[in-house]
Amino acid sequence: MSEIENGHGLQHRREAITGLGDALRLLIEQATATEAPTAELLRAAELIRQAAAPLGERVRGRFETAAADDLLGGVRLYNPVTGLGSAFAPPLEIHREGDVAVGTCSLGRAFEGPPSFAHGGVSAMLLDQMLGYAVTVSGRPGMTVQLDTGYRQPVPLYTPLRLTAQVVTVENRVVTATGTIATVDDPGTILVRATGKFVALLAEQAQRLFGPVTGSDR
Repeated sequence: MSEIENGHGLQHRREAITGLGDALRLLIEQATATEAPTAELLRAAELIRQAAAPLGERVRGRFETAAADDLLGGVRLYNPVTGLGSAFAPPLEIHREGDVAVGTCSLGRAFEGPPSFAHGGVSAMLLDQMLGYAVTVSGRPGMTVQLDTGYRQPVPLYTPLRLTAQVVTVENRVVTATGTIATVDDPGTILVRATGKFVALLAEQAQRLFGPVTGSDR
């Protein structure tokens, strides 16, 4: 029996993945901000390689989902925007307020573009996730086929952000949603706005794009 075949084992693994994600995010934040001596950088690199080695001994294939994930239940621990196990995710936390999806996060140094502000591509990534969430919870999940992003003001680092998204039109398989990024302290001032179009995949399209996606028992 695998270690996660019972509920307790699954929860324990998810907690371990989250703990590792927290540690990796701390590492990335410190690594991108550090001005430590060169010798310390070299020592840290060697220690990180040593820690990474055993993790690479058992890995899943491209078409295998993480054993601790639940696709139908919406659990994606390594999602690069919301995943608690992702070294890269802020992570973004999303909830619903009526028909509006609301997200909160704060971006650290790893997301920097212009000095002290977020890279523009990060804003687009965050909004794509928000729009996709809004489309999915509306009952019409689909793939992003177009994302138009308008940048009004730069997005500050180390500042609590408020993101919103909602579906505005539905035409057959095409769903259009809009979203925004503002700060928690000034939600009325829109920093970035986006409009996305999503199309529901037919079964044969999903198979062609993603293959036989299965869980991993390793």
